[in-house]
Amino acid sequence: MMTVKDLTLNNFEEEVINESLPIIIDFYADWCAPCQMMKPVFTNLSEEYEDKLKFMRLDTQSEEGLAMKFGIQGIPALILIKNQKEIGRIIGYMSEDQVREKINEILGKI
Repeated sequence: MMTVKDLTLNNFEEEVINESLPIIIDFYADWCAPCQMMKPVFTNLSEEYEDKLKFMRLDTQSEEGLAMKFGIQGIPALILIKNQKEIGRIIGYMSEDQVREKINEILGKI
């Protein structure tokens, strides 16, 4: 079972820069209700896309610098990265089916 890993400045290079698999990062905050609603959606999809995508979560409060690096202006925000480049962005809460559709659309372009 794929687990969703926490992304921090300390593990950024290892988890993102040196990764060959596309990555999806969930930018969230504990106080954000839509982010909490997105958490089970993200976790469920991590199991479905186990061999296709690496799932990471970034707490925008404790990792403010990384959130700024990605230009996060609103949460929840999902960013897909391949070879250190952003390939797609999903903003706001969406149902599992909606997120799956967006992920497939973004992955279909690479």
